[in-house]
Amino acid sequence: MSKTYYITTPIYYPSGKLHIGNTYTTVLCDTLKRYKALRGFDAYYLTGMDEHGKKIETVAAERGIAPLDHVKEMAEQTQALWDTLEISYDDFIRTTEKRHKTVVQKIFEQLLDQGDIYLGTYKGYYCMPCESFYTETQLGEHHTCPDCGRETSQLEEESYFFKLSKYQKKLLQFIEDHPDFITPETRKNEVVAFIKQGLNDLSVSRTTFDWGIKVVSNPKHVVYVWIDALSNYISALGYGTDNDQLYQQYWQGTEVVHVVGKDILRFHAIYWPIMLMALGVPVNFKLHAHGFYMMRDGKMSKSKGQVIYPDIILKRYGLDELRYFLLRELPYGGDGVFTPEAFVERINFDLANDFGNLLNRTISMINKYFSGSIRIDETVQTEFDASLNTLTEEVIKNTKSFMNTFKVSQALQEIWRLISRTNKYIDETMPWVLAKDPSQKPVLENVLYHLAESLRQIGILLKPVLIHASANLFKQLNVPESLQEWDSLGFGNQKNYTVIPKPTPLFPRLDVAEEVKALQELIRQGVEETAPQPESTVAEVTIDDFVKLDLRIGKVLTCKHHPDADKLLVSTVDIGQGQTKQIVSGIAKHYQPEDLIGKQVLVLTNLKPVKLRGVLSEGMLLAGSNKETLEVLFAHKLKAGDIVK
Repeated sequence: MSKTYYITTPIYYPSGKLHIGNTYTTVLCDTLKRYKALRGFDAYYLTGMDEHGKKIETVAAERGIAPLDHVKEMAEQTQALWDTLEISYDDFIRTTEKRHKTVVQKIFEQLLDQGDIYLGTYKGYYCMPCESFYTETQLGEHHTCPDCGRETSQLEEESYFFKLSKYQKKLLQFIEDHPDFITPETRKNEVVAFIKQGLNDLSVSRTTFDWGIKVVSNPKHVVYVWIDALSNYISALGYGTDNDQLYQQYWQGTEVVHVVGKDILRFHAIYWPIMLMALGVPVNFKLHAHGFYMMRDGKMSKSKGQVIYPDIILKRYGLDELRYFLLRELPYGGDGVFTPEAFVERINFDLANDFGNLLNRTISMINKYFSGSIRIDETVQTEFDASLNTLTEEVIKNTKSFMNTFKVSQALQEIWRLISRTNKYIDETMPWVLAKDPSQKPVLENVLYHLAESLRQIGILLKPVLIHASANLFKQLNVPESLQEWDSLGFGNQKNYTVIPKPTPLFPRLDVAEEVKALQELIRQGVEETAPQPESTVAEVTIDDFVKLDLRIGKVLTCKHHPDADKLLVSTVDIGQGQTKQIVSGIAKHYQPEDLIGKQVLVLTNLKPVKLRGVLSEGMLLAGSNKETLEVLFAHKLKAGDIVK
């Protein structure tokens, strides 16, 4: 019976288009699944969508559609993206599916009957975008969310609580007994430190919204995200049902891996194993929490126009190029930075020059010197053969070790060490010199055979990452399927090579300046296409709310472009009575500074001051907009300081 390997992504939240951060997680899991399958494991890959919660209810209401219609549309978009990226997932779980909801309700009632869940009252500060409660000591200045920086609201409601504190010692002991339970090591240390501070019982239900799974014994409550979303990893396998074959096969199998971003580490490293302990389900998984892809100016942010979407990259470049960059550029345990320059350089130097050119040169020489066919001759060797073979064995061993411990970037560095050594082997043996001496023909054939065998093994090692290029390499070298597998690694397994008459480039070399400019433009277009439209009014206000706004006429005295943001203008505005306000406005796409200087504008003067890209803004210019344009509201007969009411 073969060993099993069950790997999962987190289930993604359908609040908007998925970017390369989500794509990295999904491609990483895809690569690990392909690697394990290559090693002979029975591999199973789960991904999906987390479709409940207040945020979804609100977004759907703003769009004027039912929540179920919204999440269905987002799930279809996500599945289409994963299909475009050729993600080899086996199941796509949606938390609105009956198969999931039934299991969640059973889990909740079991924990309630055991006394692990109890009814109480929750009071705290809530961030709707993050769907998280925080204590006052965790909040930022002015009660802002510590994770996203948005304002929180104070809520008090009846809630069911899960007794995390009951399992604190048991979880700490489990982590101590299983040192590879959480990786990297730094993440494990974070979790242990957090647990030792003391675990508070966790609020696991809500009454302030309806879009969720109802608690069977008390339907005014809906099951909150922690129990709902985390249960997907076993509900998708049929846990708690009469059809639990997949659960028995994979959850109770050889290896289970959850891959998540570091921002949701705590939920998976604390809440989830404690849930399993309470349910009597074995905690069989390993948890890998990776870093983020950043932009030059910091974390990706849709609101700041700092985000990259995978389909934008695929419009101009190939799938393998994107997969290689994402996996190579994010270091184990750290964050990576996506820049157009680095992306183009990886394609040119790593893929086109080092790897692609090696295959091109090898096939060209086999055709030139041996009419396309060579064979092994174990009686002939050069002084450089042994070192190439030794390094190949070393790289295979190290690649296996790195892939088994989620260090895919290091595995790729190892494989490129072999690519570099094989290129060096050409320079050492100088086939063009050997070809001039007929007596050296057996040595020349031996050299070219070593190159072909090295490339075959490189192709096998790269199969989980470069899914098209590896297949292309095997085709050009005429490698049979049986010799494209992991077990065929090792020098001398393919005895003869008959290559194609003319090599085709695996990765065409790019013009750096041209491609960087093109990529920057594609990224800009992608951000604009997905920029949120102005939100419609979702709540009525009273006259008491309106009179809190200090709206006045202001005169623009100075105006200039923001030093660090192309979309922003910085204005000094006279608001009367000898007062001026500095205002930063996102209108540079529609107005030049000279269009505003001297004009009378409508100003909200008592807006809380904030810094926008490092420049203080003390108010807001009023403007109207639609999908096509934006227009600042000007006044013609009023003067600075006049009240707007």
